[in-house]
Amino acid sequence: MILQQIPFTGQKQEFNRPPTRTVRSMSQSSTDSFASVHSDTSDDESSPRDKLQKSTKGPSDFCIKNISQADFGRKEIEMAEQEMPALMNLRKRAGGEKPLTGAKVVGCTQITAQTAVLIETLAALGAQCRWAACNIFSTQNAVAAALVKAGISVFAWRGESEDEFWWCIDHCVGTETWQPNMILDDGGDLTDWIYKKYPELFKNLKGVVEESITGIYRLYQLSKAGKLSVPAMNVNDSVTKQKFDNLYFCKESVLEGLKRTTDIMFGGKQVVVSGYGEVGKGCCAALKALGAIVYVTEVDPICALQACMDGFRVIKLSEIVRHIDMVITCTGNKNVVMREHLDKMKNGCIVCNMGHSSSEIDLVKTDVLNWDEILFQMVVIIAGRLLNLSCSTVPSFVLSITAATQAMALIELYNAPEGRYNKDVYLLPKKMDEYVASLHLPIFDAHLTELSDDQAKYMGISKHGPFKPNYYRQVNFSLSRRQTLTHILTFNVSDLFLFFVITGINVLLTKLTDRRSSEKLL
Repeated sequence: MILQQIPFTGQKQEFNRPPTRTVRSMSQSSTDSFASVHSDTSDDESSPRDKLQKSTKGPSDFCIKNISQADFGRKEIEMAEQEMPALMNLRKRAGGEKPLTGAKVVGCTQITAQTAVLIETLAALGAQCRWAACNIFSTQNAVAAALVKAGISVFAWRGESEDEFWWCIDHCVGTETWQPNMILDDGGDLTDWIYKKYPELFKNLKGVVEESITGIYRLYQLSKAGKLSVPAMNVNDSVTKQKFDNLYFCKESVLEGLKRTTDIMFGGKQVVVSGYGEVGKGCCAALKALGAIVYVTEVDPICALQACMDGFRVIKLSEIVRHIDMVITCTGNKNVVMREHLDKMKNGCIVCNMGHSSSEIDLVKTDVLNWDEILFQMVVIIAGRLLNLSCSTVPSFVLSITAATQAMALIELYNAPEGRYNKDVYLLPKKMDEYVASLHLPIFDAHLTELSDDQAKYMGISKHGPFKPNYYRQVNFSLSRRQTLTHILTFNVSDLFLFFVITGINVLLTKLTDRRSSEKLL
């Protein structure tokens, strides 16, 4: 179900409140276009688990919706390839060397035409791949069929139940004839499942590549507890992920997802965006451009200040919850929108999630609601899961950037000599970030200016890069609380000095603030 209508009980109907109305699920045109995006024309509602899976050319160990859709899925993959120059260039440049020969990659990501290009690129570079879906609503069944026909083991279909979701992950991993030595994860579910059920597999694993903020949180928690068994690469905090996927992708897809599911007009609507990171920035910019009145909620004073200087009012959700038309969560945290917020929202308010975690909107207590006593309703899109990946198309070009970054991270971890990486979480080397970006410039006919020897010496860098220090993310200078110096691959003396200076200033300001607070209390 795409739109979930949530009724609320225990409140008296106010005379000045508009009469209760039922919000339609989708217009017919939206339904048709939405179905075409995900290319699922099968009317069979039975679970693929209950069917005998057959393929004339592909592997025998897979579980998908309908293998007969493979030809249509292949067309979608070929269309995506036209907008994904970096991965196609990687195939040409590294195909002869096959840097992933011997790699056995088990993956859990979205299964779309764009991720299919990544999977087939890894295979072209020498890797064996097995794949499951990290999102029960975003799988393109035709693409999954095309991958199976090409020889990739896939366990996924659109509309999996919670039980089927974990069943697919288990069957993707749990095989006696094939053991992975690399993990490519999106959300941390695959890594967590292996830790809990197949911990012995970590003896042969060379590393984990994680691209989501939720998965990165989990990895840092494992590292802090001393339970991380292998090196892990943090793709989420790489420049190429933050500045392009998180910002530009969400800038376009938030509008499309909302239009497809609700046909809403944005002009004049009051919208709250929770979180002003790169995802929040993209959403706010898109909504503002269409005339929406945008408010921001934030916990980070730096991001809050950025929002203020970009022209947005920073408030608490509770201060305006009764008047807003829409809430969009972009934090990656949990319980951002609570039941007490939902109770106060006006009739027809739209609530959706653009962050990675599906727990941002607290829907647990809705199961105990009395559906017969409807006083007013609201709309939760895709049950609080990712709006942009479940209800809209995905811009191939921007995902090319993230996918190329993931591929480079896998190549780096797999080929790294013993001792280069400890059992910790690392950022992608800045040189690789820049290389990924350079692979996309030719499509714009862009020509880089080259530093002279004298200019490079003046800046204290190589004329061939990297052009920024490793901690620099083209955002604000900040080493996250969950990061330490061991996560940074290289530091020069000036970088290290700057780090300690800023850290010292922060400590001093904190002490002064605490002292002033104590004096006020006295």
